[in-house]
Amino acid sequence: MRTLSRAATAVALSLALAVPLAAATAAQAAPAPSAASASIGAEPIQLPRPTGPYALGSDTLHLVDHSRRDPWVPSQDRELMVTLTYPAARSASGRPAAYTTPAEAPVLLKELGVDPARVGDVDATRTHARSGARPAPGSHPLVVLSPGFGAPRYSLTTLAEELASRGYVVASLDHAYESVGTSFPGGRLLTCVACTAMENGAPGSRVTEARAADVSYLLDRLTGPHPAWRHAGAIDEGRIGMAGHSIGGAAAVAAMARDGRIGAGVNMDGAFWDVLPPTGLDGRPFMMLGADDGHRPGGKDRTWDAMWPALDGWKRWLTVAGAEHMTFSDEPVIAAHFGLQQPPLPAPRAVELVRTYVGAFFDQELRGFTRPVLAGPSADHPEVRFNNP
Repeated sequence: MRTLSRAATAVALSLALAVPLAAATAAQAAPAPSAASASIGAEPIQLPRPTGPYALGSDTLHLVDHSRRDPWVPSQDRELMVTLTYPAARSASGRPAAYTTPAEAPVLLKELGVDPARVGDVDATRTHARSGARPAPGSHPLVVLSPGFGAPRYSLTTLAEELASRGYVVASLDHAYESVGTSFPGGRLLTCVACTAMENGAPGSRVTEARAADVSYLLDRLTGPHPAWRHAGAIDEGRIGMAGHSIGGAAAVAAMARDGRIGAGVNMDGAFWDVLPPTGLDGRPFMMLGADDGHRPGGKDRTWDAMWPALDGWKRWLTVAGAEHMTFSDEPVIAAHFGLQQPPLPAPRAVELVRTYVGAFFDQELRGFTRPVLAGPSADHPEVRFNNP
């Protein structure tokens, strides 16, 4: 797995390219199996089951913001691919959604350093959501997910499915030209033009500012009188949150500073690139959740120390012992499937902890539920450290 070569430790922490994992086409209709996936010996990756009471549906949107040029390819308008994962009616039908597109699967294996002959394992992998399923009755809070730099939206599938199973509509974003390989309409596989720009010295704030604008545009298209999504009535426009991994987590605070509709945010192991205005987040809650090795107070990434006093609402600074940067994505699950080296925190435990704390945060802040796990250290979760510098 490769990372962008950067001088500053904070940059390395935030921009790790380690692997684009899963949340990108998790909501697309399952394509016909490729020849590789149909071959004898293909073993689909087993994604962990979500724990909430809802069945899952999925849908995919392609959005084009004609009011903005792409920051990396200025000759084109800004494009987004969006997977909507949402609570579905128990009686809803539909095929299980594919984890990646056929074009994305080989890119994933290349980034992992896995034998390309095993592409069938990825092609055959299905999520727990059914394409086009009828939504469950009622309106539900919306959570936007933004992946790490170089990673497609499918890299946060395990978290997206967990939140949707608990009663959230989840919009997972692919920001054009910011992943190592994402399928767009017209048979296009857009690659990471932004990665080259960053290696040549473009500031990380260029990414977070663009993603913040992406999220505002997304909210405009999912809410209001003429929404782009056919099931937009399932969204409660008054309860919106955002979480992201790596630079996607940094983008969460940038998006909240830009757009007051976002009521709560989470940064998962990403260095901050933006400075909040004197008004902070106007009292809105924010949680920082990261690897203890790099993100404890006084750790390698000092941007968390700088951001902490500027967060002016309910806040938590949590670090996880044994975690690494990619712990907060699907990578541990994928790496375990292919027998790759594992961090000290095993994949099942990593998934459980991320789901527990991110889910509890949004339950508390968007649904008003009391979640004692956020009150302080827990004997059930000894890996999680509460920091209060």
